[in-house]
Amino acid sequence: MPVTKSKTRVNAKEIKKKKNQLIYFFGRGQAEGNAQMKQLLGGKGANLAEMTRLGIPVPSGFTITTEACAFYYKEGKKWPAGLEKEIEQNLARLEKTMGSGFGQRENPLLVSVRSGAAASMPGMMDTVLNLGMNSEVVQGLIIKTENERFAWDAYRRFIQMFSNVVMGVSHETFEHILEKKKEQLGVKLDVELKANDLKEIVRQYKKAYEEATQEEFPSDPKIQLFKTINAVFESWNNPRAIKYRDLNDIRGLLGTAVNVQAMVFGNMGNTSGTGVCFSRNPSTGANQFYGEFLINAQGEDVVAGIRTPEPLDNLKKQWPVIYKDLLKIRTRLERHYKDMQDMEFTIQEGKLYLLQTRNGKRTAQAAVRIAVDMVKEGLLNQNAALMRVPAGQLTQLLHPSFDPKDHKKKIAAGLPASPGAATGRVVFSADDAEVWAKKGEKVILVRIETSPEDIGGMHVAEGILTTRGGMTSHAAVVARGMGKCCVAGCGDLQVDYHQKLFRVREVTVKEGDFISLDGSVGEVYLGSVKTVPPSLSGEFGKLMKWADQVRKLRVRTNADTPKDAQVAVGFGAEGIGLCRTEHMFFEGDRIIAMREMILADTKEERERALLKLLPMQRNDFYGIFEVMGSRPVTIRLLDPPLHEFLPHGQDSQQEMASVMNVPLERIREKVAGLHEFNPMLGHRGCRLGISYPEIYDMQTRAIMEAACRIKKKGKKCAPEIMIPLVGTEKELNVLKENMEKVIGQVFKEYHVTVPYSIGTMIEIPRAAVVADRIAKVAEFFSFGTNDLTQMTFGYSRDDAAGFISTYVAQGILEKDPFQSLDQEGVGLLMKHAIDIARKVKKDLKVGICGEHGGDPASVMFCHKIGMQYVSCSPFRVPVARLAAAQAAINEKD
Repeated sequence: MPVTKSKTRVNAKEIKKKKNQLIYFFGRGQAEGNAQMKQLLGGKGANLAEMTRLGIPVPSGFTITTEACAFYYKEGKKWPAGLEKEIEQNLARLEKTMGSGFGQRENPLLVSVRSGAAASMPGMMDTVLNLGMNSEVVQGLIIKTENERFAWDAYRRFIQMFSNVVMGVSHETFEHILEKKKEQLGVKLDVELKANDLKEIVRQYKKAYEEATQEEFPSDPKIQLFKTINAVFESWNNPRAIKYRDLNDIRGLLGTAVNVQAMVFGNMGNTSGTGVCFSRNPSTGANQFYGEFLINAQGEDVVAGIRTPEPLDNLKKQWPVIYKDLLKIRTRLERHYKDMQDMEFTIQEGKLYLLQTRNGKRTAQAAVRIAVDMVKEGLLNQNAALMRVPAGQLTQLLHPSFDPKDHKKKIAAGLPASPGAATGRVVFSADDAEVWAKKGEKVILVRIETSPEDIGGMHVAEGILTTRGGMTSHAAVVARGMGKCCVAGCGDLQVDYHQKLFRVREVTVKEGDFISLDGSVGEVYLGSVKTVPPSLSGEFGKLMKWADQVRKLRVRTNADTPKDAQVAVGFGAEGIGLCRTEHMFFEGDRIIAMREMILADTKEERERALLKLLPMQRNDFYGIFEVMGSRPVTIRLLDPPLHEFLPHGQDSQQEMASVMNVPLERIREKVAGLHEFNPMLGHRGCRLGISYPEIYDMQTRAIMEAACRIKKKGKKCAPEIMIPLVGTEKELNVLKENMEKVIGQVFKEYHVTVPYSIGTMIEIPRAAVVADRIAKVAEFFSFGTNDLTQMTFGYSRDDAAGFISTYVAQGILEKDPFQSLDQEGVGLLMKHAIDIARKVKKDLKVGICGEHGGDPASVMFCHKIGMQYVSCSPFRVPVARLAAAQAAINEKD
């Protein structure tokens, strides 16, 4: 069927909302709404109106606004005044447009009732088809269509959908009746049932309805319609819809619109059908018409998988003229919306109708390819292409993923703490992980929670699974930094270290058993699942190049090893914003020297132990400087409390005593002496540097000796030394003076100088409040937003996971503040700190190095308040680059 030419530009005055208007009509080339009205009409309603205006064949209908849904919930599930009257008026208009009557035997009108929110939520809310059927109407439909089988098939489908969606009668109740009938007749497919068979099924369906609801199936079409509208409103808050909005960060919407539309039928015989198509391949992004269809079927048949759909190419063979028309519509809609379209269509007795179009869901790979291709095709400019790709989606491209063709048995779910896919044998301690890894085994480290002591095992593991902790727990932060897959906070697991096993419901997994983790969705699978490696296309590089041309924020990485630094540089990192030195102390024999220093009773003994660590630290920094070249490298001096470097278990303490040849009691006494009730607020960070200046002296020397050696090799480096947990100007002053003495000595010994800077982390609320005083001493600020969030809210980031999800669900918090920056509270402190600090030091360099540096919304906020850079884990560098570009584009707009 040819596509009618129609004007596509709509004057704003042309669509002026009437006072208290709750319903918008569309039909026969005329529509009261348009595509810009998604907030009011939902995506489906707005696009139906738009397609109508474009002259595309769309069944006529009307849309009840999202405002009506919001009123329904606000006023105790009551309709707003005037809604019933508007429904009746628009039903009359629809009857006139279609030349048929709702509920009438002669030339009956049937309608579909569908949901449609402003944000696409495919399959999450409810739909009822063929509404308006009763015993009289079915006879009229038989006369009108001369197709008895079709009429009874439409009736039985309506009873099933209405009963399930509106009245909550189990779908299986009706499927059981249908399957039993097919079994009696010896047929396999629904289409093999004859008219009398379907008539009998309708009788049995009604009986099942009455038994389940204790009332007769409603025969009045208006009662059917009103009940269904309520059911669609109710579906806005069904569990799957709530979960979908939560997972996809969909917030601030009024509710769902309700679309009432004249039915067209794909189940009227072999000249009818239904299908779903995409204007491009949603998996790869290739510019090819993609989709499936079924002959003699309704839409739910395609979705339910009752019959195997045919590829869209077969439509070309079956109905070449219809295929050609659909191809024209595909091209027109994609060019109109300038995006890949997901369309639903029905063919009724050789006539094509479009039931829906929306911007199609796509993989990250497809999103990148489509955006770049549309620039080549002249549909988008580069900035529009950059805005088209969700920044957070890029992580899918940078980690292995599970082969979608391989079987997976899900046994548990937790938080998607670090993306990627991993398979390996279960081990329950970091030491065992290292032992198994040395034998060539791939392992998954399973812990109740991890600590810095586990770093070696985490490093060799393919993935990490914990029962406690949130998205910024130790396991999550370290795993993201390493590019390791991690599922955290998997509370269903019961871990038994003694027996070396974990249980989850009826499943028991022992040491050595295979499990698989999907860190992108937070799921745990039993056994091995095949993975496929990431493949970065040329389109990805092109998109990133465009992003770099636009963005103002620089993007650094959090990296503690040359390997991590190299990975980050490959992803486009422009420096290191956080190098955590404490992780270096757990490698090899270093932990022994570190523990000697902790056990020491005098400064001289501590210095002797630190002298052993000096060359090790120097080599670490040298390796990182080599990789990074002239790019800045911000090195954070020792931050965690000393007790984290000592074992707390009896067996581990005994092992330490044997290795170090010291009495066990001495170790126990030291552990007890270092115990703190709240170590996160205790003797750590700069407080250690004040109490034991020799620790920071050694680290400063190691950094600058490495820098001098790089300089003597004729190479460049740019060290930035960062002091953690500063709360007062005097703390920073004391430590900076000590460090500058050490640096002067190193320069004198090496006969060279290297440019350097000394700055601080702003991670204590007091530091943010008095940032102007601290700026007098600091040469740069870097916001440690993990601790700043923790201290501002008074939440323990490792323990808060237990209630934050409840807070988010109840709307107390919009998002988990450890995942996405709290802009109202923590953000206000950050803005205040920057504003007052730059009054003292106009060109003060400011960045962020907490986990928020890789969160797109947080990156946009950092751009807004005038930071120079963000820093994030290596595998989130491309995410931050794109988010920074999008922030710059939004600012221009």
